[in-house]
Amino acid sequence: MSRTDAILKRLSGLHPKLIDLSLERLNLLLADLDYPHRRLPPVIHVAGTNGKGSTIAYLRAMLEAAGKSVHVYTSPHLVRFNERIRLAGKLVSTRRLNAVLERVEAVNAGRPITYFEVTTAAAFVLFAESKADYLLLEVGMGGTYDTTNVVDHPLGVIITPVDLDHMAFLGNTIGKIAVEKANIMKRGSPAVIARQADEGLASIQRVAAKLGVTPFVGGQDFDAYAQDGRLVYQDEDGLLDLPPPRLIGNHQFENAGVAIAAIRHFGLPVDEAAIAKGLANVVWPARLSPVQGKLRDLLGPGAELWLDGGHNAHGTRALSQALSDMNRARPAPLVLILGMMNTRSPADVLAPFAGMAERIITLTIPGESNAHDAAFIAAEAKKSGFNAAPAKTIEAALKLAAGTANARVVISGSLYLAGQVLLKNGTYPD
Repeated sequence: MSRTDAILKRLSGLHPKLIDLSLERLNLLLADLDYPHRRLPPVIHVAGTNGKGSTIAYLRAMLEAAGKSVHVYTSPHLVRFNERIRLAGKLVSTRRLNAVLERVEAVNAGRPITYFEVTTAAAFVLFAESKADYLLLEVGMGGTYDTTNVVDHPLGVIITPVDLDHMAFLGNTIGKIAVEKANIMKRGSPAVIARQADEGLASIQRVAAKLGVTPFVGGQDFDAYAQDGRLVYQDEDGLLDLPPPRLIGNHQFENAGVAIAAIRHFGLPVDEAAIAKGLANVVWPARLSPVQGKLRDLLGPGAELWLDGGHNAHGTRALSQALSDMNRARPAPLVLILGMMNTRSPADVLAPFAGMAERIITLTIPGESNAHDAAFIAAEAKKSGFNAAPAKTIEAALKLAAGTANARVVISGSLYLAGQVLLKNGTYPD
């Protein structure tokens, strides 16, 4: 076990629950740390069910193309915890991460506090003590009581598409969940809202009205779409004809559009050339990303290997649409390798692939005690009419997939599974 893992294991034992939605414990710790969350660079705060990480990746790429330095806070990580904290463009070093975690642990002095609270406090210390022009801050879950929702005056707020997820904590309707997301909005801070379901948008607009915020809404105040292989963005200030985003899938045109809307609505110093450069340079691992290397080699010639972290119904709908588009461009039999946490319904995740997937191979996510068993996922897939079978390891699943000639093999269902794939392949995010 690495020193970082040992520290994180100690921190995870400070509270009996992984999630305990409250800001009281965190606020006490931040006060003892001399309020680092009040000494941050200008913050762009991002909530939503899906698309948060991609939107932040676009914003980072565009701001950096404009010569700006950017801190980033995202979760979860894929392989190493360091991925959650980016300081002025670079992942935090292990030495510096360990030092700040131990420092915050000492200040907390054994008081009950959740893993997410104490690690977010450590991130705020790093962001406050390191120079940058902006901080892109991703909500972990929900918004109202999320650990990031202690920033009183963000430069701007973004809410990406809201859908059903984490219902045990956030509510069982899109409207209720949207209220939780919308509660990161602050009086006096402009807000950009991605295209939403009607129920979700109505909830967001009610929260905005109470705060005196006029949200800038996708599909109403701005739009972005694919046209002739280009990205077209338009709002009241005019139209931009841009190169397509580097990230794959039609949904990425919308994610990029939300980032562009934020740049224009928040008045960020990014011109059209920097936007275009950011679209070309953006990187966000395990979002329908091609995989090369030793795992791909297990499939043999003519096959493709792709990795996607889609883990809920909204995310898998976007994935299935992207794969349909790919199949129209170059037909190939689809083999889906699927592993998921037990908070997800296999039937819901699989539904968008009906009639598409020639074969489903299921996995128990290595090292995750709360993962669905591969045999259970396979049984649920068979009930839904899929040709499905479990495999014991990622390598075994790929060898089974190799039995389908010239296949398009996609590993999906969980970011935790995606992390295991990258670890086994030796391709770590940087």
